[in-house]
Amino acid sequence: MNPSARSDPRTLVAGIGNIFLGDDGFGVETARRLAERDLPDHIEVVDIGVRGVHLAYQLLDGYDTLVLVDATARGGAPGTVYVIEHDDADPNPPTGAPALDGHRMTPDTVLALLRTLCAGTGGEPPRRVLVVGCEPASVDERIGLSTPVSAAVPEAVRLIEELLRNGEPSVAQASAAEASTGGPT
Repeated sequence: MNPSARSDPRTLVAGIGNIFLGDDGFGVETARRLAERDLPDHIEVVDIGVRGVHLAYQLLDGYDTLVLVDATARGGAPGTVYVIEHDDADPNPPTGAPALDGHRMTPDTVLALLRTLCAGTGGEPPRRVLVVGCEPASVDERIGLSTPVSAAVPEAVRLIEELLRNGEPSVAQASAAEASTGGPT
């Protein structure tokens, strides 16, 4: 089916991260739990893990909104959940092809690769890109999330569901997220 013929714009929620690096597995675990929820058909949830190149190619299928879920170090208390609107209006975009390391692609690298792919194929990148991130406690080699990051997963699932329903978390829910995760969302 032609993506423009759909009644609801397509949304992709992508959990990214490396489960062998402790809290870096936040996005993967959050996507796993979100995939268990009853979501509308136009919303697709995928566990991308460390397959950033795969994500860039999947986005060529045409999505209106992309929600990246990842561990995001911003200096807050471990377990703090953030909702970040990605602004692609970089006045100095990188030139040339993005450096490709299939196991270490950041969201910015994935989006740069997507821009390159879209330029070559005539495709369109998502109109809106959001990052739902969580402040990690540790990204050392180990399997399993730390206690504060594990406790933030249900909150991140709730925030993503709110974003998917309304486009923005409500003020009351954003305040609840701040209280339960120890920092601003």
